[in-house]
Amino acid sequence: MASVVEKSLGNSERGINRGIGIVDFILRVVAVVATLTSGIVMGTTDEILPFSTQFIKFKAQYDDLPMFIFFVVANAVVSAYLVLSLAFSVFHIIRSRAKCSRIILYFLDTVMMAFLMAGASAAAAIVYLAHNGNTRANWFAICPQFDSFCQRTVGALIGSFAGVVVLILLILMSAAALSRRR
Repeated sequence: MASVVEKSLGNSERGINRGIGIVDFILRVVAVVATLTSGIVMGTTDEILPFSTQFIKFKAQYDDLPMFIFFVVANAVVSAYLVLSLAFSVFHIIRSRAKCSRIILYFLDTVMMAFLMAGASAAAAIVYLAHNGNTRANWFAICPQFDSFCQRTVGALIGSFAGVVVLILLILMSAAALSRRR
């Protein structure tokens, strides 16, 4: 009788872990889309003002600032990692009791979340200056002139921070799945 109860508890635990694995896979796909889109949007962001002269062009490109380059690199690295981690996610759906690979993903998800947060935060600081400027440092706001450039950078930031939120959810889910094991 006791073995029947243990088997039914084991099957329900596997079902819950399989459900966590499926949600993990879906969240990883969402994070890939968010980070890849953010990197592409930022990497293709440029604007030339219409009142440029023959000799002087007023332009804004993402690669004018190292923080935007770091943002694109961070999003590309995290996107590549998330694509590669999809295989582990499928493995967790098939073998819901896998522990070692979940620990590895937990650690790597945390590292990638920190890396993505650093890139997004650096870019957010520059976007803030582009919108508001800094009168003490004589940095003027450029967004009134480069409206399309600023809108695209803000959109890229939103996608990247959405990727950070999804990675936080993945970390919490991995911790919950690992804590269920004894």
